[in-house]
Order: sequence, then structure tokens, then C-alpha cells
Amino acid sequence: MIFDCGTVTQASGSAYVEFGSTKLVVAVYGPRQPDRGNTYSEEGFLECDVRLATFATRQRGRPGQSAQEREWTSQLETALAAAIRFETFPKAVLDVQCLVMESGGAVLPAAVCGASLALAEAGIEMLDLVSSVSVVRVQGLLLLDPTEHEEHRAEAELVVSYMASLNQVTGMTSRGKWASTAFQDALELGVGACEQVDGALRQTLESKIPALERRFKSLAA
Repeated sequence: MIFDCGTVTQASGSAYVEFGSTKLVVAVYGPRQPDRGNTYSEEGFLECDVRLATFATRQRGRPGQSAQEREWTSQLETALAAAIRFETFPKAVLDVQCLVMESGGAVLPAAVCGASLALAEAGIEMLDLVSSVSVVRVQGLLLLDPTEHEEHRAEAELVVSYMASLNQVTGMTSRGKWASTAFQDALELGVGACEQVDGALRQTLESKIPALERRFKSLAA
């Protein structure tokens, strides 16, 4: 896994993530005033958008989001929403845009981790960072953060998003058939891995603290 933040200078916050051969960039914009026609909300709200770069997929000339992109977008919003303190930016919208440059498996957990880093870099108040991993069962074995090939071979998959400091799951998606004991084993494996990923996310942010302090001082000047 590779994490970096501050990769998109025009954004309020941004992050670059590599999970195996999956590579993506997440950019956060706002909070900003909502467009006309958006649902009125006393608290702030979140708008996510996950897209595969045209060179990251075999499909060409796709109008709008594919079904897979819409699913990732919805799942990303769910995983992040439990961590964001929406009351701190009332009536405003926060945009989280994710561009998948290479899709090689475990795209959703990579997007969640990248978005969490980007939100933190943007100075958005959160209850905790959100880390995420994918667990698949292939021929009875549990594998973490599978490749695209392993995802296709999997009998079942579980994606867990988790706030480690609060010991709270923020999102969980499952496909395939799990026996109850196997599901519990996969969940425990996923939560344990999320705790390790949380440490890597925090190290990434800590390494950027001097640059972040300079950035926020310049914004306040």
C-alpha cells in the first residue's frame, strides 16, 4: 500500500493511493454553497463521485457513470458519512471526487482510505479517520485486498470500513454466500487489517504536518 496527500494543488484536500495494482486519486472541494435545486439541509451534506479513467477500463464512450461506478459512489458516501461532523459546515456541500487510474482490485477500500486522507488534509472535522479493506474467500481461503483476478475467482467478498479509535464499523458490503463462521472470521480479519491501515494513514498525515501548517497559515493570512 502507498499513501500520499496534497497531490492536487487546486483541491481543498487530496490524496493518492495504491492498493496493489489499483491506483487512484481523491480530491475534496469545499465546503461550498449548494447548487440550486439541491435538497435544503440545516447540516452540511456530502456528494461523492467515483469514476474510472477511460484508459482504466475496456469500455469506451460511456455516457455518465456505469452501474459499478454508481455502486462505488454510494458505498463511499456511506462509509464516510458516519465520520464527518456535518454540523460544522451547515447548509454547505462537500464534494469528494475519486478518479481510478488503474483498476486492479480492492477499488472501494482504496477509495475510502484516499477520501479519508483527503478530508483530513482539507481540515474537515471528523470523528476519526476511516480505513477500509476487502476480504475475499477463494477455494476456502481468506485473502486480504485481492487482485482483480482474485475478486473474479472469489466465492464471497466482504468490504469493511472502520474507525479504529472508536472501534466502529462505518460501512460493510458483502456479496456471495458466507457461512456464519466464515463471515465472522472474515469480519475479524478485516477489522484487524483496518487497524493496521489506520496506522499507515496516520503516519502519512504526520509526515505532512509541517506542510499542512504552512498551508493553513497562508490561508489565514
